[in-house]
Amino acid sequence: MSKGEETKARIIQQAAELFNQQGYAGSSISDIMRVTGLQKGGIYNHFNSKDELALQAFDYAIACIRQLYRTALRNKRHAIERLQAIIDVFHKYIDNPPIKGGCPLLNTAVESDDAHPALRERTQQAMNSWRDMLCRIIQKGIEKGEIRPDVDADEVATIIISALEGAVMMSRLYRDFIHMERVTKHLNDYIESQLRI
Repeated sequence: MSKGEETKARIIQQAAELFNQQGYAGSSISDIMRVTGLQKGGIYNHFNSKDELALQAFDYAIACIRQLYRTALRNKRHAIERLQAIIDVFHKYIDNPPIKGGCPLLNTAVESDDAHPALRERTQQAMNSWRDMLCRIIQKGIEKGEIRPDVDADEVATIIISALEGAVMMSRLYRDFIHMERVTKHLNDYIESQLRI
């Protein structure tokens, strides 16, 4: 990796944390200069605009989360174990987030709703990818006889995602891990009682 590529990667990583903590709209070029230690020209040497940086920073944040999933799922073959591993990623996420400031998917979805169409579209793509992953795990579980055949994969994906994201939000808002504890316990009970054959 060249020095320029290293600098660009460092800007993306530092901007990802800044945007995830302060929001895209709440982060000025001065804030980006402060966290990177670079002047405006040093930043714009690598990015045409703050929007371009925001999209690449979001992609970086989502790549960090995907890496957590890959690691968690590496040796899990049974669909139930795979779903529980994803829940466990979020359980650990509160104490050890890959990006400071909470879940970048949740934070960006809320912020980009109307204000930033390109970022909203990128956030939808990331959410679709997560939903698709959960649906594939559930469908394979049904096919292998590990999950009840009457389970609606998309419905379960909605329940899991909504519960986990809500738990992240509440745990951060109240600075109390009990909300994530309750949700992960409930989801694991739900998977055992409603999905497992």
